[in-house]
Amino acid sequence: MHLYLSHNPRTLYLVTGSHDERKGRPQRALVFRAAEGNPAQVIVEFLPKDEVNLTSAVKLTSRVIKGCLGLISVENDTFLAVVSSATEVGNTRPSDSQPESVAKIHEVSFYCLTSHSWDDFSAAHDTLLNPENADALMTREQQHYSQSTTPPVFEHPCMPLTKILSSGSFYYALDPAWDLSSRLPVRLARDRSNAHDIGIFDERFVWNEYIVRSLLNFRERLDPLEREELDKCQFIILAIQGYVGVFTMALPAPPVNGAPVIATLSLISRLGWRRAGTRFNTRGVDDDGNTANFVETETILTTDQHCVSYTQVRGSVPLFWEQQGLQTFGQRIQITRPHASQPAFERHFAHLMEEYGATHAINLLGSKENEAILTSAYAKHLQLARSIWGDELSITHYDFHNAVRISGHDSVMRDICRLEGIDNNMGRYGFTMCDASTDSLITEQKGVFRTNCLDCLDRTNFVQDIFSRKALEQYLSLVHREWLQAGALWMHHRELWAENGDALSRIYAGTGALNTSVTRTGKRTLAGVLSDATKSVSRAYINNFQDKGKQIAIDMFLGNMNNQRQVNIFDAIHDSVGKALQQRLSEYSTTQSCSIFAGTWNVNGRLPSSESLLPWLFPRDSKPDIFVLGFQEIVQLTAQQIVQPDPEKKRIWEQKVMETLERRPQRTCDYVLLRSEQLVGTAIFVIVRSDLTAVIRNVEGAARKTGLRGMSGNKGGVGVRLDYYDTSFCFLTAHLAAGHSNIEERNADFHTIVKGLHFQKGKTMSSHENIIWLADTNYRIDLDNENVRARSEADDFDSLVAADQLRQAIDNGDAFAGYEEGPMLFRPTYKYDLGTDNYDTSEKMRIPAWTDRILFKGRFDLAVYSRAELKGSDHRPVFALFRSEVRIIDVVKKAALSRLLLENTLSATPGEKLDEKLASLVLPNDYSELPPPSTDEDAWWNRPEHPKGIFPISIAHLLESNAANPFNSPEESPFSSSPSSSDEELYSHAMGLQSPITPVRKPPPPPPRSRHTDV
Repeated sequence: MHLYLSHNPRTLYLVTGSHDERKGRPQRALVFRAAEGNPAQVIVEFLPKDEVNLTSAVKLTSRVIKGCLGLISVENDTFLAVVSSATEVGNTRPSDSQPESVAKIHEVSFYCLTSHSWDDFSAAHDTLLNPENADALMTREQQHYSQSTTPPVFEHPCMPLTKILSSGSFYYALDPAWDLSSRLPVRLARDRSNAHDIGIFDERFVWNEYIVRSLLNFRERLDPLEREELDKCQFIILAIQGYVGVFTMALPAPPVNGAPVIATLSLISRLGWRRAGTRFNTRGVDDDGNTANFVETETILTTDQHCVSYTQVRGSVPLFWEQQGLQTFGQRIQITRPHASQPAFERHFAHLMEEYGATHAINLLGSKENEAILTSAYAKHLQLARSIWGDELSITHYDFHNAVRISGHDSVMRDICRLEGIDNNMGRYGFTMCDASTDSLITEQKGVFRTNCLDCLDRTNFVQDIFSRKALEQYLSLVHREWLQAGALWMHHRELWAENGDALSRIYAGTGALNTSVTRTGKRTLAGVLSDATKSVSRAYINNFQDKGKQIAIDMFLGNMNNQRQVNIFDAIHDSVGKALQQRLSEYSTTQSCSIFAGTWNVNGRLPSSESLLPWLFPRDSKPDIFVLGFQEIVQLTAQQIVQPDPEKKRIWEQKVMETLERRPQRTCDYVLLRSEQLVGTAIFVIVRSDLTAVIRNVEGAARKTGLRGMSGNKGGVGVRLDYYDTSFCFLTAHLAAGHSNIEERNADFHTIVKGLHFQKGKTMSSHENIIWLADTNYRIDLDNENVRARSEADDFDSLVAADQLRQAIDNGDAFAGYEEGPMLFRPTYKYDLGTDNYDTSEKMRIPAWTDRILFKGRFDLAVYSRAELKGSDHRPVFALFRSEVRIIDVVKKAALSRLLLENTLSATPGEKLDEKLASLVLPNDYSELPPPSTDEDAWWNRPEHPKGIFPISIAHLLESNAANPFNSPEESPFSSSPSSSDEELYSHAMGLQSPITPVRKPPPPPPRSRHTDV
């Protein structure tokens, strides 16, 4: 097919060519035009080729276009992404009646629909990429990402996306279309009529799902014949990222006619996109149970008799953990939510069990301190999860590095499959095998091995190679024992796994895999050792200094950036439904009240004293849902601490706070530390009720230095953001510039933090609905010392507030514009003589001030704003109690309302006022099979039609439906076969009965989808 451009209006045409027509594809054109007044909306038409006038159109490229990946909005322009270069990898299953061929993408180009500014600057490379130069390509790519985030004047805005998509790691299915995203047993289980329906795929692995979604929706709205023609044209491409390799070989056959058997060995690795990213930027699990570097790898062996498939998965340790700061070879690991990971952990394994059946985890982490911390937490969480799934979920811990250090790589190949848990489950899980001629399933894989190390790259790939060979040996021992010693088969198998390791490593870490020389040859060589050392150094540099830009590009491509708008295709009906749905938010959502305690305290570098924290943490008999505590000077601000802060003091304060919460009188609930962050002396703790951990999601931390013009962390801010149900919160503690007269420096610090504090996926402080600052702001009172002290003693707060620097900055719009603060009805909190109620009597005699403040923006009701009389520091702690409301969206009710609106829109008659019709619609009470959730005020079983929960039962119905005596034994029952059954007979029968069902803890419910439901 070819791509054309015409003007007035600016239109792109994707048109089938003579090559397509020789393949039997229809002569059609897919036409794209930007909608007026909305750059994120496109008008698309699917037309016969002869109805398109191309006389004034210009062919944009001489290349043959392979297909379209989708539409994306970048910098307020809309671009069409097309594959302009690809090569065929091979046919992964030649025994099938129709080929299942795969192509590797080498080049993707982006063409603008809304502006001619980029017509002269191709977003693609000038020359075709050589697949053999992948390492050099990745190096050039990383050099691009390491540059300033401000693009050069003449750089195409889609250049970062082009570099990712043209890296040689993306693949798609060739004509006739088939589902490359799903493994063989899933495809075989589908109806044959859906085998080539491109609308059916595994969303976990289709990387362009975000940018192609609008085209897939457009496709669904076509009538069946047009939809079939669109699919035949292969205008739409669904791409996976990972690796596909194919080898065809001749293997010895039984001596019948002397002809060898032609076999095809394929390896397909599908990288998941739901928690995608680079090595140090994306670790662990998210709240939906998706893990970083999650890969499904399928080994397929095809002969003239059978097709055998064996699937394994890999993924990061499914806990909330990160690696912040500069990472060298001794990598620092932080488990960020040690007490709140279980719901996400269980969601992850619930997904695996639902998709693959029984799951056996293989943890290859070592015994070094950092890896040992992860191993210990992994084991504890999995033990709790086993109370849900029992023996269907199990784990083997195997210290890979230790085994290699003692006995070499050969010992791993020899010993790992002999371990009891692995050996038993290898035979129990089996493999999938189908008849090559009929595709009928003979046996199906019944479970999966989930392997991980720290990065899920080198060690993991080495072990998965062993398991893949073991599975193939199981098949061959049953069908072709003579192939067990076939050198060609195992040589190609090793080569495929070595290439697979390199490909996945380049995607996640920026270099080829380590240990590939052992994978290829089975031996450790000096050249391999030197190569691994070089790759390790390259990884450390790339991951620390170059991957952040690449992470941003990945998030942009996947639609993860905050406030990113998805391109939609104009459709008046669905646009009307979407608008009506937004206006009726209250009908499919509810609100729930929550209480928040916010406290701030500059502890002057001191450890907790014997003084109780209860007067600060529980004033007025409060019972908060969330505690947010900000500390300043949690360590002494010395040069040594600024360079390398001591985390031990933060841990001591955490322990003191948690002990206070646990030992409080009249305890009615438990609390867990959700997240804590530290920037030198500034630290923030977010503590929540333990029963809320399942509904608090997307918890992230970030910091911004302001000392020494942003180079030093002695001053700065540190924040934590989260989603409580469907409402976002951002909490931030800070320590601003000191000095009575340094008002401008404090104002500048505020703006530096607001602009420079970035969370993942482009989120900033302003991205949130609710924000609370709890800080040592260091703003002073502009009165003389004696005057301030006298008025403080007299509780003359109004005159002091009038001279307060912070209030003046807010009134003038210099800082904290738009923020609110409670009334100042307590004495200044700074500076006291330690352990007394006396303001500073030292030589400096500092002027008392309200340096410690709590400010807020959003939907808050302030109940209390005061200070606590704790004397363990030269500051007094300040606290505020808030009430807020969080919104809970009922996704089922929203989908039901969306369907109702759509049905009534489609049934509207000419002349009918659609807006009035939609506004009058009421969602029926029976939209769901389940009753609405009960509350203390309203229970589903206590309604007017069922007063006091009484449900009348029809006796006639009972008699009609069950006339027989339910206590009579059935005729075939062994208990009624003989009135004189012996005890032995009764016992024997009882032993054969099904075991009673043991009540188990249910897994956590799946969280609401992060993407909005299509209407």
